[in-house]
Amino acid sequence: MAQTRDVVELILQDHRKMEDLFRLMRSVEADRAAALREFSDLLIAHALAEEAKVYPALKRYKKIDDDEVEHGEEEHEEGNKALLELLEVDEVGSEEWDEKLEELVQAVTHHADEEERTILNGARENVAMERREELGDAFVEERERHLKADCGAVDNVRHIVGS
Repeated sequence: MAQTRDVVELILQDHRKMEDLFRLMRSVEADRAAALREFSDLLIAHALAEEAKVYPALKRYKKIDDDEVEHGEEEHEEGNKALLELLEVDEVGSEEWDEKLEELVQAVTHHADEEERTILNGARENVAMERREELGDAFVEERERHLKADCGAVDNVRHIVGS
């Protein structure tokens, strides 16, 4: 992917990577467990970085709806719960695994679609590129910090979900 510092483009790149990982998790020819581990790390790091560095900054802009930002945080919780349910399935590729995967796909793609249409388009229209690049740097730094800490491990996801 092209190098960018624009937080909007960085978030979109993560969304496309998640879609690629969904395809792998659905494929009987892929290492589905490895794809799930990579997805779990990315989803958790992505959401934590958005909530710590991006969402609070975007709430300061009058033309970006605070309710949409708060709704995005609620949808992160839904995605995290769906992720935990999939991580707790014993057998990769079982009927239960496929069911939980589809619930996760639905939760995450719904959130990504909504976020792209509301929050990210609002940021594109109302936030100067210089500021979007500053937010992009902060987002990447925070996301990488979480990725290095194995944030997608099942015990950490349980902790985040609160179960």
